[in-house]
Amino acid sequence: MAPAWLKQSASELGRGIAAGRICPVDLAEAHLEAIKAHPIAHRIYARTTPKRARAEAMAARARVKADQRLGPLDGVPLSWKDLFDTAGVATEAGSALLKGRVPAKDAEVLRNATAAGLVCLGKTHMSELAFSGLGYNPITETPPCINDEGAVSGGSSSGAAASVAFGLAPAGIGSDTGGSVRIPAAWNDLVGLKTTLGRLPVTGTVPLCAQFDTIGPLCRSVEDAARLLGVLGGSAAPDLTGASASGLRLAVLETAAFDDIREAPAEGFAAARRRLERAGAEIDPLVLPEVGEALSLSAILFATEAYGLWKARIEAAPEKMFPEILERFRGGSGFSGADYVAAWARLRKLRAAYLRKTAGYDAVILPTSPILPPNLERLGSDHGYYVTENLMALRNTRIGNLMGLCGLTLPTGTPSCGMMILAAPMQEERLLRIGAACEAALT
Repeated sequence: MAPAWLKQSASELGRGIAAGRICPVDLAEAHLEAIKAHPIAHRIYARTTPKRARAEAMAARARVKADQRLGPLDGVPLSWKDLFDTAGVATEAGSALLKGRVPAKDAEVLRNATAAGLVCLGKTHMSELAFSGLGYNPITETPPCINDEGAVSGGSSSGAAASVAFGLAPAGIGSDTGGSVRIPAAWNDLVGLKTTLGRLPVTGTVPLCAQFDTIGPLCRSVEDAARLLGVLGGSAAPDLTGASASGLRLAVLETAAFDDIREAPAEGFAAARRRLERAGAEIDPLVLPEVGEALSLSAILFATEAYGLWKARIEAAPEKMFPEILERFRGGSGFSGADYVAAWARLRKLRAAYLRKTAGYDAVILPTSPILPPNLERLGSDHGYYVTENLMALRNTRIGNLMGLCGLTLPTGTPSCGMMILAAPMQEERLLRIGAACEAALT
């Protein structure tokens, strides 16, 4: 059964453990062996934690025998992006600037997952310091896309997505500052959840932009995303029972989201929209000038905070960084404090207007990314291509971060093309019910 386990969802594996069909120790060993045997696992995992995984799996097995399971995912393995602190194990955030950094404590979300009985397989590669939507990292490793091994997997949670897509973890935990969960999830045909800022604790994570950093799972189903939201937050999972697309009122965001969109993402989204309409959803076009204005503030809002946070460390050893990422950070040096404060004041007004204008809809939908995964070799040799593709990759997802929303990406059935659903802040339960309804209509 081990090969079949490597493609099952986390929730399916949890049910198998509960029914006695799957031993948590055997499940952990199956994944550790798959990682060890996979020819490109070194491009996906920065390091594994086999000793910890085996100990946690043995504890899960003992709880099964004692009929004392801690929850529906007790005994299920996870991968963790290499910006979540792991006690006694290096956490380097894909950067030589942090080489040899070994935290003393687990990140709070990892502690929550451990308390719920989940098993830590190891740490996955990522874009350097999480500041790219592509996943290209010549400093460490660049995970490939499941649909094109000559392309990047998307970032910055690149290894998290690849670990699931290549069958080396049932789910991965990533972070999303401007799209870093949703882009790799979409490009690898996975479900990815971006939570609202503050919904999940970021204590013990390597930061990029505190005003935008969020945490979320990359997984194989909306059910998994719901259960993992509960696990990471130390709370009950949202109830998805009875979710239906019939009667949903959705808006297609037409401002910016379709500008220069490539053929495959456009066709994938159009096909998904048709299936939702056949399932009974009412879908209207929506033009929101506030979105375009918010996007124009991106450079000052993201780069200024990122550079302010990392300037001292970066400028002490800039030669250690990937030049493209270094340039992105330094892009924040050209704005004044007054510019930054004014931009935030304007963004708050734009957020309020967005929420007013979308209040009559259950959710807003749009293509997750307007492009397909870019070619890895060309990214390394063509500066203009790198800049253009990185900005295009992040454009649509960044809307959710700028507007302070929660968001979910679902596979459309067209390879590497996702459909994104955006809902109001702190409405993850509602978002996931909508997502479950849409998932049923799309599959």
